[in-house]
Amino acid sequence: MSNGPQIPAPAHILADSMLSRHFGRETVNYFSSSPLNRLSFLRTEHTFLSAALKHPSTRFVLLKDLAPLTKSPSELYYARYDEVRKLVPEDSFDKSEEEMIKQFDSRKTSAQLIFLGLDETRKQDGLAYKIYTGAPYFALDVTPKGSEEQQAHAKDIISTMEAKGLSFYQSRVVMTFSADEAAVYAQARALIDWNTRNTFCGTCGYPTLSVNSGTKRACPPTDIALTEQGKARPECNTRTTLSNLSFPRTDPTIIVAVLSADAKRILLGRSKRFPPNWYSTLAGFIEPAESVEDAVRREVWEEAGVTLSRVVIHSSQPWPYPANLMIGAIAQVSDPEHEKISLLHDPELEDAKWFEIEEVEEALRIGTSPLGETAGPEYKGGLRLPPPTAIAHQLIRAAITGDYITSKESKM
Repeated sequence: MSNGPQIPAPAHILADSMLSRHFGRETVNYFSSSPLNRLSFLRTEHTFLSAALKHPSTRFVLLKDLAPLTKSPSELYYARYDEVRKLVPEDSFDKSEEEMIKQFDSRKTSAQLIFLGLDETRKQDGLAYKIYTGAPYFALDVTPKGSEEQQAHAKDIISTMEAKGLSFYQSRVVMTFSADEAAVYAQARALIDWNTRNTFCGTCGYPTLSVNSGTKRACPPTDIALTEQGKARPECNTRTTLSNLSFPRTDPTIIVAVLSADAKRILLGRSKRFPPNWYSTLAGFIEPAESVEDAVRREVWEEAGVTLSRVVIHSSQPWPYPANLMIGAIAQVSDPEHEKISLLHDPELEDAKWFEIEEVEEALRIGTSPLGETAGPEYKGGLRLPPPTAIAHQLIRAAITGDYITSKESKM
């Protein structure tokens, strides 16, 4: 995997097709396009998981308090099984999920382990299972917690890794990895975070069990710890119905670049936490029973008082802080009368204003950087914008270049 952040470039975006000719090339954003095949249908096959766990090609992404283990701020460290064996016993996947649920004992704890997928480029030395071949990847939470023995093993692994010169990269938002590693990290972080937040059932309040290779929480009907006390767990409808309490959640949000009626200006806003001169696109959560387009219009009106007409969905970006899917759009005001800005409805923004396209183009050239970092050497002041790894940057660029405009002539 190459070093340094960049935008993913999977092979499919270069493939010629009727849709690509008609709608243009797909925009692929940072944190997306994982190099791993998730093979979600194998997450319940304990024979596969048991073989994958101990295979020589297997690698583990380690997180401590959600901070990834790294060689440097721009490169993940992938641990081998022998480096985490103390925390992950060889028999971790020897039992089927049905057996695990029947034998559930809430007194026994284990480190959270998640199967991420196979790197299918590793055909020669990878694991071969049925028709699938590749190097297995897991995520492992090494945060010291659980039983005293588990905590001791976790601390031992942490100290061993740090003695090698490795470190757990602490940052509010990590956007320094290569595109492939960013996607792997995003999946690992989001699933570790979700499991950590859902160790108790949201319906009955009793302890849950991680199953499905870390992508589902089961509420077992029995608990050996309670049975030995002559007690029983209550009935819980998560055992008999599909429930979003049992599966990882993804919260959809909209983020939008807004063009003026004459398409010569773009609407940007800033929150109180932004550094000086920093502006970005407007964003917000999608509410129940609301379409993406309706959410875009509502959020822009609530935050900036601007009334939109046409909304075009552009691209999306997974955002693992903690589990959002940012759905990017480009929208336009149909009448100059609707361009008047008002911050009186929802006081979320510190400021919002229309910027001339020329000023935005210059900021894209010299004034972009991640939050908390300085702009490039050419920057002398003026507008600052998010970096290319942010979907906001891609939306702004598409809006001012017209890359979102589709062909009027059908190619079908």
